[in-house]
Amino acid sequence: MSRRTTRYPVEGANSLWHVYKTVPFWKVVRNFIVIQLARYTPFLAMKNWLYRTFLRMKVGEQASFALMVMLDVMFPEKISVGKNTVIGYNTTILAHEYLIKEYRLGEVQIGNEVMIGANSTILPGVHIGDGAIVSAGTLVHKDVPAGSFVGGNPMRLIYTKEEREEREKQSV
Repeated sequence: MSRRTTRYPVEGANSLWHVYKTVPFWKVVRNFIVIQLARYTPFLAMKNWLYRTFLRMKVGEQASFALMVMLDVMFPEKISVGKNTVIGYNTTILAHEYLIKEYRLGEVQIGNEVMIGANSTILPGVHIGDGAIVSAGTLVHKDVPAGSFVGGNPMRLIYTKEEREEREKQSV
């Protein structure tokens, strides 16, 4: 499935020049401060509380955000992360794209018990299914099926849930 984004055309200067027509300045300032605090704190429960309370994100129980995770500063409320999921070091999760002639917004849904490797980037409108694994350094530009293992730039399917289960059986 391709990404689920809503497109908003702009006229004149590129869409980033229109940023404060699309999102309030003080919301961005508040979000930036909260995200920067959370990026550096080693306390997982505190990060989750900050994200739920100030950014209005949906964050499942025992979700873990590693150090330096960068959330969308404009629209963090469009990001949801399931329970017992790990978001790796320095991962970026975006819910917006400001382009030349338009900007796009899209919900990012990350399922339960998902593993996102370090230094990955998740683009707007992507859904990552329960139990999926995203290898380090992956550009997640389309949906990831539940239980699958993906990686690379551009992202590709390494193996499906069924293939993964078969590999796990053989290694026992």
